[in-house]
Amino acid sequence: MSTDAITYLKDQHDQTRKLLNDLETTTDRGVKTRTELLSKLDVELRHHMQLEEEIFYPAFKEAVKLKKDKVLYFEAKEEHAAADRVLKDMVRVDVASLAFGGKAKVLKELVEHHIEEEEEGMFPIAKEVFDKKELRVLGERMESRKKELESGRSWDRSAVANVS
Repeated sequence: MSTDAITYLKDQHDQTRKLLNDLETTTDRGVKTRTELLSKLDVELRHHMQLEEEIFYPAFKEAVKLKKDKVLYFEAKEEHAAADRVLKDMVRVDVASLAFGGKAKVLKELVEHHIEEEEEGMFPIAKEVFDKKELRVLGERMESRKKELESGRSWDRSAVANVS
């Protein structure tokens, strides 16, 4: 049986938290470790954001009726854009620099805040507006799309529909 969308996304959140925590504990002397963690975080976080923006967020926005709930969609997309900017900066900065450490801390704070808002705000509402079958179908779509992304389709922010 496939995982439902919320369980699937929470599992990804846990993996992202672990990568961010591991990265935070490195020092400027851990060049190899920082490089490896950044590479993995870059791929995993971009894939995660793409899955949410292509599949989960549009379904959520369509399913909710209240304006205050629709606002969660737009906030989440903006938080992704902010995390994307910091991540792009991080891959351009020397991993041994003090700037890298600062950017890693900011990214961790941004992502942890975003995860908290999703898990405490968006996901409980999603459980109300989607039935179990719908959540399972969304989870299956995200699992399938993740496999496509892992097989080579890279992150393309412009390919994601920008509904405003």
